[in-house]
Amino acid sequence: MLLRLGQKYRHLTHGSACACHSPQARQLLERVGAGLSRRSVLKGVVASLAAPALGLVNSAFAQAAVRPLLLRNVNIFDGTNSKLVQGRSVLVEGKLIKALVPSAEAVADVDTIDCGGRTLMPGMIDAHWHSILAGISQLVAMTADIPYVHLLAAQEAERTVLRGFTTVRDVGGPSFALKRAIDEGRIAGPRIYPSGAMISQTSGHGDFRMRTDLPRTSQSDLSVAEQAGISAIADGEAEVLRRVREQLMLGASQIKIMGGGGVASAYDPIDALQYSEAEMKAAVSAAADWGTYVCVHTYTSAGIQRALACGVKSIEHGQLADEETVKRIADVGAWWSIQPFLADEDANTYASPEQRAQQQMIADGTARAVELGRKHNVKMALGTDILFNPKGTATQGKQLAKFARWYDAADVLKLLTSGNAELAGLSGPRNPYPGKIGRIEAGAYADLLVVDGDPLKEISLIADPEQTMKLVMKDGRIHKNTLSF
Repeated sequence: MLLRLGQKYRHLTHGSACACHSPQARQLLERVGAGLSRRSVLKGVVASLAAPALGLVNSAFAQAAVRPLLLRNVNIFDGTNSKLVQGRSVLVEGKLIKALVPSAEAVADVDTIDCGGRTLMPGMIDAHWHSILAGISQLVAMTADIPYVHLLAAQEAERTVLRGFTTVRDVGGPSFALKRAIDEGRIAGPRIYPSGAMISQTSGHGDFRMRTDLPRTSQSDLSVAEQAGISAIADGEAEVLRRVREQLMLGASQIKIMGGGGVASAYDPIDALQYSEAEMKAAVSAAADWGTYVCVHTYTSAGIQRALACGVKSIEHGQLADEETVKRIADVGAWWSIQPFLADEDANTYASPEQRAQQQMIADGTARAVELGRKHNVKMALGTDILFNPKGTATQGKQLAKFARWYDAADVLKLLTSGNAELAGLSGPRNPYPGKIGRIEAGAYADLLVVDGDPLKEISLIADPEQTMKLVMKDGRIHKNTLSF
């Protein structure tokens, strides 16, 4: 997952059970580190930005509606209730939902879309996503120019919206430029809550260096991953403060730190504790001073307990947590952002028996973790963590629908809308989108889906967006419409 923008552009993603730690990815690091000059990257960046600079790329989505838009003849899942709301139409004006009006009430000076009795629901939110590298294979990453990687990321961003995900919480990677282009209406894509580079200790889950790169000295260059903005290696309180503050300067809405190992990592065991309490507290303090919070990658009870003691607000993964630890998450009011790691047909593949055994252990832990989270009323968030897997991105909705093994369909949808929105909102004043998301109500952003069927009864409808999602709207702009005005 490594990409490099040259010496000056060092701050341009990551996941759990990370393919980015694989031998192929390490080879990519070496290749990229040796291959690109500052001048060639600048040329590529200028070329890739030249066309969008001339104007908004896609008039089909980029042009705001001239008149308000009325979505009528719908049954509404509003993101919070387990039953569909009937007898209401939704009036959209600009970027926002203006009102829910009685169906029989005439509304003047609007354009109308008849939704044919289908279900209207909020755009979904993926709480653990990697915008730059979710849709790129290792082979392409190892052979392609860096500007091409970013163009693919932009293409994947549009596909993400068309799958019905109008917001993503990006928990590691250089997504700031992509976010800006989307927010400016230059390209189609979801709202992005960016974390920037993941903060990692030496030998931690975000340390992509090879053994031959050691030891680091005061004269050593930054690693390729650090130059690319994928990770930031920081040891000791002072370095942690510096690296966290750099991401905040770049526009991070929350901070991601690495508190434990991963399945695919070469040099950090899954049970390893990473970052001392003093270092973690430094990260939390810096984020809190900025009005936001820290989320932590870790699987184990020990890693979770340490993170909670230091004030971390969101646990990413945590599939190996015991019941005492789950109770602790609930007691302190932290969030648990969990992913459908089930070692099934949609899972990452690993070469070694040791990795596959760890993967199965995590899969077994996923079922137990969700059950414990429900038992103790933990604030749960759902995300996919698809990484380095262009085929896997198409399964985004399918993977999240698997949580219906433990939740009612309505509860899964509430978690994917208003629930994940609440977690995103923890960024407080650093929230790049201060309006309401994940809800259908007056004043909320007009991020809306029209689904052919009732997803409260058939959660599998979100797994086949190409067929079932007849209309996709984000920010009041229509990205897809197979209905009629």
